[in-house]
Amino acid sequence: MKEIEHRAAELISWVEDIKDKNGSSAGALFILKDNHVVVEHYSGRHSHEKDARNVQADSQFNVASARKSYLGLAVSFALYDNYIESLDEPISKYMPELDPKMVIGTTIRHLATHSHGLHIDEKGNWYREFEAGTGWAYRNIGVEILTELIQRLYRKGFPQLLEERIFSRIGLKETGWRTEPSASLVNIIGDVTEPSLSGLGTSNDGKEKNLFVSAREFALWGQLHLQKGRMNGEQVVPPQVIDLSTSIQNGVYHDSSLPDNGLFWYVQGDARAKSEMGERVPPGSYQILGVTGPTLLVIPSLNVVVAKMYNKRYNYGGEDYLHYLREFSNKVADLFTDSQ
Repeated sequence: MKEIEHRAAELISWVEDIKDKNGSSAGALFILKDNHVVVEHYSGRHSHEKDARNVQADSQFNVASARKSYLGLAVSFALYDNYIESLDEPISKYMPELDPKMVIGTTIRHLATHSHGLHIDEKGNWYREFEAGTGWAYRNIGVEILTELIQRLYRKGFPQLLEERIFSRIGLKETGWRTEPSASLVNIIGDVTEPSLSGLGTSNDGKEKNLFVSAREFALWGQLHLQKGRMNGEQVVPPQVIDLSTSIQNGVYHDSSLPDNGLFWYVQGDARAKSEMGERVPPGSYQILGVTGPTLLVIPSLNVVVAKMYNKRYNYGGEDYLHYLREFSNKVADLFTDSQ
């Protein structure tokens, strides 16, 4: 136990070092092992302003693109509920207004695994970077299309769907698409000389990047997946829904260095050079992150869930971001593998 505590202290020190190097005002680290809290760390303030609130257990961070894991589960629900027949159905079947020449050959699977090849230029025009299924590129257009798809299928946004089916059932109160100011919300930081941003949206339908989550509830979101949808003695989500979301769903790429994905989650199969998970992270692990620095890592083989939070846009900085993400996940894997 003392060895784990020592190694955990080193991990916290690493998290703090990155926070300071990149100018985040806030940081948090929350780790569950065997469904028990083994690390709970909070530091800094909600912004760089002198009177900003200190980061606490109920502080909610804007998780930016990590919200894709929530959308991914909604897509998995749509398949389970027979609203869609297969991930390999063309998106044009459900959204016929899309330019048929542009989306030809593009399936729901492609959209949920960043392998659709669609992009938008500075003037808002769609164009194709590569043939669907042949490559990988992190583009938000796939998220926008699938958000609209869920809205049409269920006649409600995916946040409302998840609130009804999951959040209310397991008692999540510090998770939501925020439209009103609150003392518990952590601001988004840019350069230290720039005013911070609230990160609030105008609606809670999931179409904006205004999902705020506390570190402890971010970890519970990971724990829900780790436990195959079972929480507090109840099967909240069918295990098939979880399995679909967190297993590799993309096809084989020409470039073997490209990362594998479940439904938006990065999934560890064979270690990939361009994956955000390091080579020492066990197969079957999965991770999601956002541009403001939040990272949720789930390692089923070690029964570990890690929620790490920051509030700085492009927190890891430029082209080095993969290095830092891989280093962190390797450190987590080492901590719990060596303690087995």
